[in-house]
Amino acid sequence: MASLLWGGDAGAAESEGLNGHFSNLIHPRKNLQGIKSTTVTNVDGSVNNTEEDGEEDGVELAANSLLNKLIRQSLVESSHRVEVLQKDPSSPLYSVKTFEELRLKEELLKGIYAMGFNRPSKIQEMALPMMLAHPPQNLIAQSQSGTGKTAAFVLAMLSRVNALELFPQCLCLAPTYELALQTGRVVERMGKFCVDVQVMYAIRGNRIPRGTHVTKQIIIGTPGTVLDWCFKQKLIDLTKIRVFVLDEADVMIDTQGFSDQSIRIQRALPSECQMLLFSATFEDSVWQFAERIIPDPNIIKLRKEELTLNNIRQYYVLCRNRRDKYQALCNIYGGITIGQAIIFCQTRQNAKWLTVEMMQDGHQVSLLSGELTVDQRASVIQRFRDGKEKVLVTTNVCARGIDVKQVTIVVNFDLPVNPAEEPDYETYLHRIGRTGRFGRKGLAFNMIEVDKLPLLMKIQDHFNSSIKQLNPEDMDEIENIEY
Repeated sequence: MASLLWGGDAGAAESEGLNGHFSNLIHPRKNLQGIKSTTVTNVDGSVNNTEEDGEEDGVELAANSLLNKLIRQSLVESSHRVEVLQKDPSSPLYSVKTFEELRLKEELLKGIYAMGFNRPSKIQEMALPMMLAHPPQNLIAQSQSGTGKTAAFVLAMLSRVNALELFPQCLCLAPTYELALQTGRVVERMGKFCVDVQVMYAIRGNRIPRGTHVTKQIIIGTPGTVLDWCFKQKLIDLTKIRVFVLDEADVMIDTQGFSDQSIRIQRALPSECQMLLFSATFEDSVWQFAERIIPDPNIIKLRKEELTLNNIRQYYVLCRNRRDKYQALCNIYGGITIGQAIIFCQTRQNAKWLTVEMMQDGHQVSLLSGELTVDQRASVIQRFRDGKEKVLVTTNVCARGIDVKQVTIVVNFDLPVNPAEEPDYETYLHRIGRTGRFGRKGLAFNMIEVDKLPLLMKIQDHFNSSIKQLNPEDMDEIENIEY
């Protein structure tokens, strides 16, 4: 198994780290570079915009997806119930408990075991028989990072490839070049014993000399560059593609132009091409896109996780300003036993200020914000999971998806609000919901200015829950908090 990049490494220079007080808050490994707005110049001088900027204090969906891939080193078993909707309800529904049942080529089976997979995940049990069926079947699947989704569609691509035919046969679209490279690494690892199968990246910076005859069987790339290779440079004959994978569809439609580019590519594919689409979420816009691009699909869905606030005690503290909030936080921190805590700030500025204050007071604190590269974020989260820091200060960058069992307290240093300055109920739920997971009880503290009290009352009414006022000067009251 080999991969090909023209013009050197596809990764760009590393993003700048934080300076001053923050140099010891990040522990970067090899940097994959944060997702940024990038303009790509093609060989013919045309321009592709491959990624877009996210919110100033948030983080792009694509970066979150990559982050989850980095911090989940092994398969996680989804607690969601898997639902299967078959194109033909009368046909038998197969599932597998072992990879041997799939009757794979020996070199593929060796590659799977070499990667550390012992048995199929819950998603793979249902998806793989459909993806490897003869004749090929189309699939729309909801699957989160860590459930073996990438390995499943990579296995489908490697199973359909004819190593003796030296032209592109499988095409995978990803919304960013970082995610494309992550998928490519899975192809290379799983296909390490498939000596005559090669992968090539259609990503920014990978410029192909004019007149090149592309002999690699698997192409992985971003929509803009793939479109350029197919229609302008005519490097890929789409009529010969046997498997088309569209990964991270929810990210794809969130990026301007990508959905139209993906549809243009799909329409040039032959009718017998197997089409596979994956998305972590399925809002209405994702469904509309999926049904438009994948004809006659089987569908795998996950029942939504039911987050509840029932086992979380919620409090609020009225404060005059930022300094007041910090003093109240110190009193709470000194009055109760804390395993680990996550503190959410609405802006990077507040997150930085709070981190410095806490560090100067001798607390073990790490900072997680959108200006860190994805690799740096993954490192910060792993250190927090390992207990090397007891407090994680963050913006909305990790409001979802990061489960740390030792977290007993969540603090909203700022209430989550939307651009209209109304309560962001969903973000509030996902912020404090993490402290009550795994069947444990948790605590949530909201530090609010007096003029923000009506917003908090709206949150209380929305969730039909009780949020009690706490006097931060009454240490007896703080020490008697039960959880």
